[in-house]
Amino acid sequence: MALQITDESFEKLISGNKPVVVDFWAEWCGPCKMIGSTIEELAEDEKYKDKVIFGEMNVDENDEAPGEYHIRSVPTVLFFKDGELKEKHIGAAPKRILEEKLKAIL
Repeated sequence: MALQITDESFEKLISGNKPVVVDFWAEWCGPCKMIGSTIEELAEDEKYKDKVIFGEMNVDENDEAPGEYHIRSVPTVLFFKDGELKEKHIGAAPKRILEEKLKAIL
C-alpha cells in the first residue's frame, strides 16, 4: 500500500536509504486515479515491496513539496534515490513505463 505523504513527512521520507516513488495527485483528476491504481499495484508487487517506498501526495492539501519540485500538472510521478530526484513522469502511463523508470533507480 502506498503511504500518504504530507509536506511534513516528505523530506525525511525521500532522504532515507530506500528509493522512493511519489505520486502527486488530486481528487478531481481522472488520470490520477489510473496512475494511483498502478502505483498501488507496484507497491504490492513482491519485486519491489521491501526495496522501494511508494507514496502519494495530494496537491490540494500540500503545497510546499509540489512547489519545490515545480509540479504544474497532475498526475506527476517523481522517482528519488539517496534524496535526489532521478526520474520524472507527467501524465497517465501504462505500468510498464513506470516500471522502466523504477528499474532505472534500483
